[in-house]
Amino acid sequence: MTDDRHAQLHTAANPRRATPADAPPLSRLFAAAFLNDPVMNWVAREGPARAEGLVRFFHWIVAVRAIPYGEVWMTDDCSVAAAWLPPGAPASPGGPIEQLKLLPMFVRLCGFSRMMRGQAMGDAMEKHHPRERHYYLSFIAVAPRFQGMGLGSAMLEANLARIDATRTPAYLENSNPKNTRLYERHGFVAQKNIAPRPAPPLTAMWRKAVTSDGISTTYSAAPTAVP
Repeated sequence: MTDDRHAQLHTAANPRRATPADAPPLSRLFAAAFLNDPVMNWVAREGPARAEGLVRFFHWIVAVRAIPYGEVWMTDDCSVAAAWLPPGAPASPGGPIEQLKLLPMFVRLCGFSRMMRGQAMGDAMEKHHPRERHYYLSFIAVAPRFQGMGLGSAMLEANLARIDATRTPAYLENSNPKNTRLYERHGFVAQKNIAPRPAPPLTAMWRKAVTSDGISTTYSAAPTAVP
């Protein structure tokens, strides 16, 4: 392992909390990492405006939805970051009035031609979101130039160690099959594909809470049960 990679892994394994001032670089990091994501490819508009649409979308995610809850974690150089929502945080952006205010942002992301796709994907995610208390991994990203070095795994391990200390389960939606084994190595179990047809798969994954003796607990309700 080179010294540079060792240093990068060390920083990823020891992330800091993001602050509001970090929102602009974080939005660019997530936009770059998800530019060619299969689900984003289906939802987001085509052409040169896609990149800017993604930046605006992720700025809203981190600045409005996640950073205020104190569970966005990052390296100082903004090469790796994970945006979580803690138990009790709303999984959706709010009621009809709040969603109407977000319409311009979603138009920039999807374009008018793909607004129905974006709506369908959002509805599916909300419909299948777990009812139980949990930490929700909204997005995790590694800068393209650093991908393949294990930095995302190091960040995830550090985040999950904190979550395990609270004995709380975790949930995510995997939008890229290439990441399945990564999440499985960290204890997430695939539940089912929740994406609307004919979208690429979006796999709900659940990680059971860990007790003080290191044993995962069980729950009586399926975490992706439809209301």
